[in-house]
Amino acid sequence: MTRALVNVPKTAKRGDVIDVRAMIAHPMETGYRMGPNGVPIPRDIITRFECLYDGEIVFAAEFFPAMSANPFISFSTVATASGTLTFRWTDDAGKVETATAEIAVS
Repeated sequence: MTRALVNVPKTAKRGDVIDVRAMIAHPMETGYRMGPNGVPIPRDIITRFECLYDGEIVFAAEFFPAMSANPFISFSTVATASGTLTFRWTDDAGKVETATAEIAVS
């Protein structure tokens, strides 16, 4: 996996609903295509995404072969306290890519 991009508001008021966006650059190979040598290209997809807000999961999703390359995720959550949002993508091989973003809640 390579580059992850996340977008979280820098500040919010306690109780505000905030929009969170995340994207990761990943080829998402389905395992159905044949390589130039006629052998199937091994499946390599992101199978799980999680977003943790100060250590607690606020959003999670499982992905399947029909998911596009470079998956983009958008969801909302409630700003409860200043802290860190941690984004975690896991692929078929068990590799984990993480990104973080800070939010200040007043």
